[in-house]
Order: sequence, then structure tokens, then C-alpha cells
Amino acid sequence: MAANVTATVCPAPMKATSNGSFQGDSPLDYALPLVILQICLVVAFTRFLALILRPLRQPRVIAEIIGGILLGPSALGRSEKFLHTVFPKSSMTVLDTLANIGLLYFLFLVGLELDIRSIKRTGKKALLIALAGISLPFILGIGTSVVLRATISKGVSQGPFLVFMGVALSITAFPVLARILAELKLLTTDVGRIAMSAAAVNDVAAWILLALAIALSGSNTSPLVSLWVLLCGIAFVLLAIFGLNPALAWMARRSHEGEPVKELYICITLSLVLAAGFVTDTIGIHALFGAFVVGIVMPKDGPFAGVLIEKIEDLVSGLLLPLYFVSSGLKTNVATIQGAQSWGLLVLVIFTACFGKIAGTMSVSLLCKVPFKEAVTLGFLMNTKGLVELIVLNIGKDRKVLNDQTFAVLVLMALFTTFITTPIVTAVYKPARRGVPYKHRTIRRKDLDTELRLLVCFHSTRNIPTMINLIESSRGIRKRGRLSVYAMHLMELSERSSAISMVHKARRNGLPFWNKVRDDQDQMVIAFEAYQQLSSVSVRPMTAISPLGTIHEDICTSAHQKRSAMILLPFHKHQRLDGVMESLGHSFQDVNKRVLRYAPCSVGILVDRGLGGTTQVSASEVSYSIVVPFFGGCDDREALAFGVRMAEHPGIVLNVMKFVFPPGTAVVAQDTRDDDDSPNDDDPSLTASKNESITYEEMTVATKEDIVAALNSKSKCNLFIVGIMAPNVPVLADRTSDCPELGHVGSYLASSGFSTTASVLVVRQYNPLGSLHPLVEEQANADVYDVPDTPVGYQSGGINMV
Repeated sequence: MAANVTATVCPAPMKATSNGSFQGDSPLDYALPLVILQICLVVAFTRFLALILRPLRQPRVIAEIIGGILLGPSALGRSEKFLHTVFPKSSMTVLDTLANIGLLYFLFLVGLELDIRSIKRTGKKALLIALAGISLPFILGIGTSVVLRATISKGVSQGPFLVFMGVALSITAFPVLARILAELKLLTTDVGRIAMSAAAVNDVAAWILLALAIALSGSNTSPLVSLWVLLCGIAFVLLAIFGLNPALAWMARRSHEGEPVKELYICITLSLVLAAGFVTDTIGIHALFGAFVVGIVMPKDGPFAGVLIEKIEDLVSGLLLPLYFVSSGLKTNVATIQGAQSWGLLVLVIFTACFGKIAGTMSVSLLCKVPFKEAVTLGFLMNTKGLVELIVLNIGKDRKVLNDQTFAVLVLMALFTTFITTPIVTAVYKPARRGVPYKHRTIRRKDLDTELRLLVCFHSTRNIPTMINLIESSRGIRKRGRLSVYAMHLMELSERSSAISMVHKARRNGLPFWNKVRDDQDQMVIAFEAYQQLSSVSVRPMTAISPLGTIHEDICTSAHQKRSAMILLPFHKHQRLDGVMESLGHSFQDVNKRVLRYAPCSVGILVDRGLGGTTQVSASEVSYSIVVPFFGGCDDREALAFGVRMAEHPGIVLNVMKFVFPPGTAVVAQDTRDDDDSPNDDDPSLTASKNESITYEEMTVATKEDIVAALNSKSKCNLFIVGIMAPNVPVLADRTSDCPELGHVGSYLASSGFSTTASVLVVRQYNPLGSLHPLVEEQANADVYDVPDTPVGYQSGGINMV
């Protein structure tokens, strides 16, 4: 009898920390060192898989789902030694608890990304598509559940199983879809706008259906209990709307832009997320539902929401969330799918899920007069699954609604449907980058009465004052040939979840980036808005949100579609207080190089040393000295043309320095571009004679030292304008420059040792033969929208503008 009692005693729970291996303890027998090992292994393994899948442009959730399955009993976990050493059953409580805490806060972030106001503004087309994308797969899911209950899911409760199957097949993963659209540069196209609006409606509907499924799946079969759960869930949502929302809004109002958010407010909000999870878990819905609702009712305007995201997203998304995928993967055993019947059911489930989503979405899209290719694309986009799908399946398994085999089938279905989205959408839908040919692609032109269009790019507020002062100096005084500026804010789309939040803030569910009726005030937009009101320059803000590796496509495409004569880019270095030029990152330099390669017009790279100071200078206060070192060649003539236009401003004095080399000087960097179409009056001496604000001097130089001395003599000016490629110029820097995109003269002028006050504009004239693979296909009859004089909304690729 004693032996029998001993045999039924449960093993002692794991202690938290060990005394160390020198004391004879194995760290893997204790909870803390074991969970540290698990986290490190999971993060390293899933990141490695994400790296492998990156060429396929798959979202990271795919790598995390596959990583969880491979670490589970389907692959590595088939080794009993590995499974019992790294993921023993005694450690699963700690692992699952950490994973669910991470999931709790991730669902809070998902709620923050969903703006109910945007859902209210969803058009009838997107709403109908969303309803069709939910209804048909939900109905087909119920039909599939009948087949599964007759085969591999015998004995499960009918009501909860029907609802879980319907929810599992009808879900669209809102965050994953946003990431895919952003990667494919479809986020602000009509297809992307409809898909995101429909997915937002789908997400809210899925959570309502999930709450219903959970309420029905309790162990108590009395319908009265399920009714009480639903009523209490509704009461919690009403309490969150009318109780939590005013409190959160009060804290958000007291968190002002530019001021640090109080630590107490952060602590209260994060505690409210946990408290809401406790309440909904007590009700019997799920702790995740409470966290999601708090995120939904959280005010989206102002800095408060952004600070919350910054505080928790990296820890949650980077470390804790992958644990949930592993926790799910440890429950997934693909080996349970055996025999023709099981694999046939897997094919049936995948076909039903895909057919329901694609057919339902396509049919309504075509009825709404969406073109066929766009309708097919919408169908596959809406078929995207993700984390919410896994949440539904795990809850179903924990509630004994789904057995091991059914769970494995549905996990593989979610993995397959998400995996095929990117390659199929890429193959089916390729938004044409078409543009009409246009003439004025340079500053230098024969007809000076034509409008000058500039695309001005900036990364941060640091670039804005100098860019605005340069624009103000470039507008000239002639009434003819007015200046129009498209100010493009370059925003990197990173792996962080807040990048998607940033996308929604800028895009506002398809509304123009610059909206007269808006609650959130973008300081960068306000700066250009104020400048336009105080000047005669037409300024239209834009935003480009892309990975830095492909953001040049947005820049060059927009420049072509807006018929820009020049793209102005910020240099990848900024000046520190001690005068040293400090790099902002190699990736920004690569952006400039790629723009130079693919630009459909001239390009200028601005080395900012504070032209006009750190604030915007009014027209009456402009007083600059500008120097144009002229060596000859197309780029120098383009630089001269820009300088001559600036010299029309009454507050600007232009000094043209023409460098003359004695006969026999070796040519180092000859400019071989065709210059036959150049105006005949752009000789520096002739140009200077026509404007009293322009001074001209010739300097005979024979050596590098002569050129350096001449440039140093002008180092106190406000701005140098120089061409990138100039003939007869030797390497001026003592060592090989790390900025070859600036050319020899530009690299020297941009070096830390040259000047601390003189900004530099390095100019590259448009070369029609330079780009063998243009990003925009020119068609004389292309249907391309052109921005009129009155600002209106415009959408293209990864761009929003007004």
C-alpha cells in the first residue's frame, strides 16, 4: 500500500534558481536558468529561419510558426532526450505563463493599431467585402466541421466545435496583412486601402465570434452559464468604453508633445492591461480579450500611445512573443496526420479556407466593380492568417474542443495560407509604374518661364530648417516660372510593430496624409504648411514609408509622376556641435546612391551645416553668400543654373569661380555626357554680366594645392553649389573619400576639416542614358494623375500626399 501511495505522488515543483554547477546542481533542473535557455534558443532559431525566408519576402510570423513546429514533437522534439532536457513537462507552466504575458501585451499593441474611427469611416465597398470574406468561409467552416466530427474529431461538443471551425477559417490577420502590404508597396493603393479596411472590420468581428466561441466552450454545459459569460463580457466592454476610456484620455491629454510622459501614467496603463486580463479571465472569456479591449479604447492621438509602444514592443515582440509560437509548436505533432484520410482532410480544410475567403471576397469585389486582377489580389490578401489564428486554435485545444490531429491540421492550414500570400500576390498583381514623358528634367533649361518642380526629401526635423531656407532662396523674384515643391518625409518601415502603427497614423485608412480636419498634428507637416502660408511657393507634403533598401523606388517614382526637375536629398552625415561630420548610417548613404542611379531628373545632395541657422528665415531676412566652383561639364552647368536662379533673390550674392587649367594638365574625371542641347548663354562670364548680384572670377590652377587654397579662401560663405562630376579635378582629400557619390570636389567640401559654417549642395544633372533599368515605364497615353494647383488627395505605391 505504501508503495502504491509513493507511486502516485506528483514530482516536486521546480525551484527558481540553482546553487550553481560547482555545488553539484544542474541549471536545467531549475526554472530560471532553464527558461533563459529556452528564450535564447527560441529567439536565435526563429531569427535564423526569418533570415532564410527573407528572400521569399515572408513575414516574420511564418518563421516563428515554422520554428515552433520544428522545435516541437514534429521534428527536433522527436528526440526524447532533447525534449526532456530543453522543454521538460515540469517547465511548461513557466514557459506558458511567460508566453501568455507576452501575448497579453502584444494583443494590447494590436488593439492600439486598430483605430475604431477608421473602421467607422470604412466605405460600403470595403464593408461589403469584409462581410463576404467572413460569412462564406464561416459557413464553409461549419460544413467542414461536420466532416471532421464524423472522422477525426469524434465526440467533441457540437456547438463550440462549429463556432471554432467557422472562426478559424474566417479570420484575416490584420497585423500580418499590414506587413505584407507594406513590403509589397501596396499599402496606399486602392487594393491596399480596401484590404486594410476590410481586415480591420474582420479583426473586430473575429474577436466577437471568438468571445462567443469561448463562452460556448465552457466545461459547464448549461446554456445559462454561457449566457452569463456573454452578458458579463458585454458589460466589461461597456465599462471599458465609458470607464477606462475617459481615464486613459485624461492621461493622454496631460502628456504633451515634446515632454516626457510621466512614469506613473505608463505604470497605471500597463497595470490596467493586466487587471483587464484578470477580469475577463474571471468572467470566463480569456485574459487576452481584456488586453485587446484596453488597446481598442486607448486614445490613439498624441504622444502617449507612441511612448507605450516604445516601452513594451521590443521586449514583447522580440523575446516573449516567440515563446508563444514554441508553446503552440510543442502542442503540434504533424505525425498525428497519418493515412490518406487525414491528409485528404488537410487538403479539404486548406481548400475550404482558401475557397471561402477568395471566392467570397472576389464575388463581392466584382459586384462592386473592382477590376478582376484587383479582385483576385484582394481574395488572396484577405486569406492571410497569423497570430490570432494560432490564438483561436490554442484556446480551442485548451478547452478540449480540438484534439491533437485536428489542431495539427488547422495549424498547417494557417501556415500554408499565409505562406502563399506574398508569392501569389506578387505574381498576380503588379501595380504598373507608368508615367507620361516630360521635358523639364533639369534646372537648366532654355525656357525660363516654365514651372520649376522640386522633390525635397527629409528624414527628420533636423533637415527641415535648411531645406526650407534653401527652397525660399530658390524661388526667385520672377512671377513667371513659379516654384512648386513636394516635401517628402522618408520613414523607414522597420521590423517593429510600431512601424505599422506609424503607417496607419500617416495613412489614416486611405485619407490624405495632410488633412485639414485631423486630430494628430505632425510637426513636420506643420512646418511646411506654415511656410506655404507665408510664401508664394506651392508646397505639398508627402510621406514615403518603406524599408530603406527600397525607398529609392518611392522617391524616383514620385519624382517622375510629379514631373520634378530635381530631387533634393539630405546628406547621410550631420554636423555635431564640435564641427565633426557624424554619419547617421550607411543605409542612408546607400539610399542616396540608388537615387543617383535611378533618378528620372537631376539630383542634389545637401550637406547641412545650418544654412540660415536652426529656424526658418523669412524672405526679408535672407542674406546669403553663395559660391559656385566651376570646372566645366554638365554637372557644373546644372549647379550654375541653380545658383543663378538663387541669385534672383535680392538677399543673395553669387560668386562664380571658374577654374582654368594650364594646357597639358591630365584629365582625371572627364565628363563624357552629351551636352549638345545646352543653352548657349550659360557660360559663367556671360551669365555674370547679366545680373549685378553675380560676381565672376577666373582662377588658374595647376595642382591640387592650388584648388584647395582657392576653395579655402571662400570657406566663410553660406553655401557652395558644385557639380558631382567635373573634368580635370584630382583627388582633393588626403585619403580616399568615404563619400564617392559626392565627387572629388563635393567630398572635400563635405569633409570635417574644411568648414563648420558652409553648407554644400552637390548637384548631378539628369543623364538620359545613365539608367538602363528605369523604375517608371513611360507611355505617352499613360493614365497618370497629375497634381493640380489646388491640393487634393493622391495615392500611389508607398506614398501618401496631398
